[in-house]
Amino acid sequence: MQTLGIDLAAEPKKTGVAWIDWTGHKARVSDLHIGATDAELLGSMSDADKTGIDCPLGWPRQFVAFIAKHEDDHVVVEDGVAADWRRKLSYRETDLHVKRTVPGIQGLSVSTDRIGVTTMRCAALLSLLAAQGLPVARTGSGPVAEVYPAASLVRWRLNHKGYKGSKGLVRRAELVDELIRAAPWLDLGAHEGDCRKSDDALDAVLASMTARAAYRNLTEPLPPGAEAAAAAEGWIALPRADSSIGDLIATH
Repeated sequence: MQTLGIDLAAEPKKTGVAWIDWTGHKARVSDLHIGATDAELLGSMSDADKTGIDCPLGWPRQFVAFIAKHEDDHVVVEDGVAADWRRKLSYRETDLHVKRTVPGIQGLSVSTDRIGVTTMRCAALLSLLAAQGLPVARTGSGPVAEVYPAASLVRWRLNHKGYKGSKGLVRRAELVDELIRAAPWLDLGAHEGDCRKSDDALDAVLASMTARAAYRNLTEPLPPGAEAAAAAEGWIALPRADSSIGDLIATH
């Protein structure tokens, strides 16, 4: 089977895509590049057995209601600490769940940070994908799942800190070495150098690996009562705490 990992950016030039072929006890990165257009992403997501996309799939429901109310009237401010009220507008339930359950991880706010622009692109892509007849679900139950590479690294017991950007070049190379040691069955091949040079490339590979975890039911189920929030806001596919990176490959 094939998984696709997408490190989505607002524009194609920073968007990384990684294909991984999974065969028995081996996995091979068969394609990896930066600069994916909308047309390429749609075609690739249609072909993959499972896609992991590193981008929020929606906005906090309370934020959406707040904006809709503000358009026509004065908003209603909840009683209590103002910071608590704003937090509910800023973060989705899945963001808060990740913060509670994955040590050291605090995601960006899709409603107050620039990642919201990327989510606009993502929303358009998912709408076009659904129009093609694919059963896209923001819960991750369909062919596309939201992923968070840093959280996946923590769950796979790898160090997620300091590998981003030009300042993270040395740390990123160390992380690639750590990944190779933890998953000797993963063949980066000619793309190993790309992962060392670019965090967009490395995150695309990690997104593809997390898609494999989702495909094999190695990610956490939705917590009780989270179904409505996940359907509207999206839900991050987290590798289960009792799983390991080695569980991604077939054992029989």
